[in-house]
Amino acid sequence: MGALRRAPERLACVTAHRGDSEKYRENTLAAIESARDAGADFVEVDVRVTADGQVVLLHDASLLRLWGRDELVSAQTYAQLAGLGSGTDTIPLLSEALELLRGSGSTLLIDMDEAAPAAAAAAVVQATGADVAWCGHIDAMRTIRSVDGDARIWLPWNRRVAPPRELLNELRPEFVNSEYVVLSEGMVEAIHDAGYRVSCWTVDDEADMQWVLRLGADAVTTNRLGLLQRTVDAGPGAWDAPEPPGRLTGEELFEAHLTMRELAEWAVDFTRTAERGTISTKANEADLVTAVDLAVERHVREVVEARFPGHAFVGEEYGGAAVKGVPCWYLDPVDGTTNLANGVPWTAFSLALAVDRTPYAAVVADPWRGEILEAVAGHGARRDGAELRIDQGREPFTSLAGAVVLTELAQHLPWPGMLSLLEQAGRRHATLRIMGSGTLTLAGIAAGRGAGAVIGSFGPMDHLAAALIVREAGGVVLDEDGNENLFPAQGGILAAAPGVAEELYTLWRAGIRNET
Repeated sequence: MGALRRAPERLACVTAHRGDSEKYRENTLAAIESARDAGADFVEVDVRVTADGQVVLLHDASLLRLWGRDELVSAQTYAQLAGLGSGTDTIPLLSEALELLRGSGSTLLIDMDEAAPAAAAAAVVQATGADVAWCGHIDAMRTIRSVDGDARIWLPWNRRVAPPRELLNELRPEFVNSEYVVLSEGMVEAIHDAGYRVSCWTVDDEADMQWVLRLGADAVTTNRLGLLQRTVDAGPGAWDAPEPPGRLTGEELFEAHLTMRELAEWAVDFTRTAERGTISTKANEADLVTAVDLAVERHVREVVEARFPGHAFVGEEYGGAAVKGVPCWYLDPVDGTTNLANGVPWTAFSLALAVDRTPYAAVVADPWRGEILEAVAGHGARRDGAELRIDQGREPFTSLAGAVVLTELAQHLPWPGMLSLLEQAGRRHATLRIMGSGTLTLAGIAAGRGAGAVIGSFGPMDHLAAALIVREAGGVVLDEDGNENLFPAQGGILAAAPGVAEELYTLWRAGIRNET
């Protein structure tokens, strides 16, 4: 490993992301010079290769975002790129950046999001004899290691556990470089115990800076160079005790969504065809479990644990516990087990992924319809791959009169307020339905099956996935206090079409007051 280059009094190295990008256009000589003059330990830049083989500083493969031209960098000659911009806002060569940092206390950190530029960039560096560091695509790092046995490599690693020993031995990195949201005390400690340093990107919030520094990060990349330097120099005595960021990486969310869909498709087929096996009880004689429940949960756990090490898991049959700031999967393998055990084809598979009390992705599968509903927070809901909206194909609900309202028993008994809700809904000429699966009861609202639904006691394994799907389909989801809330800490949950949500909530609250 290369020697760590940083001011000895500092707790961590400071890396300027794309130069001093808060003050100057990213990846320009002005941004690099400003970061150098400000005393950044590392100045991170991105490289691309032009049509005539020149290595230039640009992050995007296209010129669209920064230069308004929908053209690939790889299709342009350097002369064409050099004609863009003016003054300090021009596209520099990698060789110019190397010369700018020659003899300074700042080291150029060369990043690439694909393997293609690695060999050309390495040739430029070797021709100048500059001391640089490398990060980015893992195959690019393999290329760099193959041409330079002494290269200072930052190993790309975006899992929530330390990288395997084989990978560390192969690339011999100076740092293990991760998106900061995946870091944890255990992960940082494991990397340090293995003899490696930890770097993280891209940290722009002061509380997050303090959090990663408290964990023991050895280098931090930021767009806010001055703020990070002041935070590092202030030291732990001046820091607050910030919470973990509690977010998923984009890569995690994308992979989790694909995995959820795959598991839902498998669960549909398995639940329809598997033998129910021995039927046993849990809390009471109405609380049933079949061999299908157990087999589905075992399979889902195995897949999630293999693909998402470091995530938590809470299942209906085998339990588990959420961990603060850590992504957690919530599963009910068969919601409506009593229906399944009694031959009633009305059950669901429910799987949600959340961090703390914020859900990010969800899937609900109906094995008997062969239907899959899914949602990603902020990206809408879908049914069998097609966009799903709550009023799709019908007139919007404006009143409970003539509508169906759904609910579920608290296991085998009414929940407090349920009988009053039944009566009051009837007085408004609405009809109550109890179908036997809280998951389908809530999720059905997103699909236009009923005007609204009320569950007396929220449970994330049964209801969280459906709640996110309803919200993303344009529905209203409320807790007992009338707040929009997909993950109530206590009490029940309501899902409804927008036009009747207030009316149904009024009946729900009145019922609770009448019976408690």
